[in-house]
Amino acid sequence: MKTKTILVVDDEPSMRIALSESLESCGYKVEVSGSGADALEKFQEDKFEVVITDMRMPGIGGMDVLRGIKKVSSKTPVIVITAYGTVDTAVEAMKEGAADFIMKPFSIDHLESLVEKVVGEKNGRGGGSKHDLKGCLSREKTIITGDKRMLALLELLKGVSKSKSSVLVQGESGTGKELIARYIHLNSSRANMPFVAVNCAAIPHNLLESEMFGYEKGAFTGASRMRLGKFELAAGGTLLLDEISEMDVQLQAKLLRVIQESEVDRLGGKASVPVDVRIIATTNADLKKYIKDKKFREDLYYRLNVIPVRIPPLRERMCDVPLLCEYFLEKYSRLGRTPRPTLSKEVAQALENYKWPGNVRELENVIERAVLLAGGDRILPEHLYLEKEGEMHSRSSEASLESVASEDTTLKEMEKRLIFKTLEKAEGNRTRASEVLGVSVRTIRNKLNEYKMDEQKTSIKS
Repeated sequence: MKTKTILVVDDEPSMRIALSESLESCGYKVEVSGSGADALEKFQEDKFEVVITDMRMPGIGGMDVLRGIKKVSSKTPVIVITAYGTVDTAVEAMKEGAADFIMKPFSIDHLESLVEKVVGEKNGRGGGSKHDLKGCLSREKTIITGDKRMLALLELLKGVSKSKSSVLVQGESGTGKELIARYIHLNSSRANMPFVAVNCAAIPHNLLESEMFGYEKGAFTGASRMRLGKFELAAGGTLLLDEISEMDVQLQAKLLRVIQESEVDRLGGKASVPVDVRIIATTNADLKKYIKDKKFREDLYYRLNVIPVRIPPLRERMCDVPLLCEYFLEKYSRLGRTPRPTLSKEVAQALENYKWPGNVRELENVIERAVLLAGGDRILPEHLYLEKEGEMHSRSSEASLESVASEDTTLKEMEKRLIFKTLEKAEGNRTRASEVLGVSVRTIRNKLNEYKMDEQKTSIKS
């Protein structure tokens, strides 16, 4: 059990919370500071195993924090985080004694791995390999399976992970496609490099190009500084293109060129920038049908589908249901700091007989809610939220539908009100709303487009 204490320094409260919660879930003790001055004061009072500091902060910045800590304790590893990194800044930080340099946005897995490495190096363990999906690195991102096909697939992926070949992961929503992508990354020679994920369905089409390829200062109105795209941020590592089927066809052509030439053109840029990135794409759509309907480029499909991976749905590997239940019971009782509940015989039977249309994600949501409702006691049938023949058998869902329905409300109007109400609660976040409603982001977007068209038709008639 780790008892090492880490000092996290960042002027953004959300970043401090995210980093501290992640590291605490790995067993570390975490102290946080909102400024460089406070961090140096805390470091004087108590020694820390590792310091993680943001580079750009008001007043005393990350470089000054690094120098101040090294004056007090030259052996304390300092990891510098920045959204404004350049090669020169990285070199300067390393010269000043930084243990490593990481650039926003980054995956929490990558940071946790980095912390494990520097702690190991400080204590003479050399860091070791932390990429076997065991322990801290993957505590909340473990692939739980006892299914023979899944185990064979994972074993196969270990071998092909070493190559740079593109991977296309296909499977129904909720089967764990991103987990597979991370598994490939962690078993590759790029494991210590960035893992950057792009949700192609969550970013509007007109913004996705600049998000992926970056832009130069002045490239368009509002471009007040140069910004690196996801390809450059993932340099040397892995880029996950989630929901690749939702990418605009014109942008698909530009993506194809980047993959073929291994270089990107920033918006407003004068020269191409070389990039070394391993591409993993995921989709729950039938890309062959998309190609036939002219929604997806055939040449891009074959460029991505060098290593095809198809994840079986949970209903085809029901032996995993008890294993996953045990894992999620432990996870959410630990996170909720409640005693670990047990499943009644009726609940266990219901879970094993259910077809799980939402796959592992649905099972996780069901167990999370059940743990919350049971409060540490035995989980009973009334604690479950399972769909049956298209209807939700739960008091909360019935209340949600009742709250948006009236005697003269049509089913379509109820659906519309429920979607808008959920989006309002999710503060406009379509991904979060889709998870609450148990549908895909694509469904949400299609419904919103449908409502917009209905309004336009009504406007024309009037």
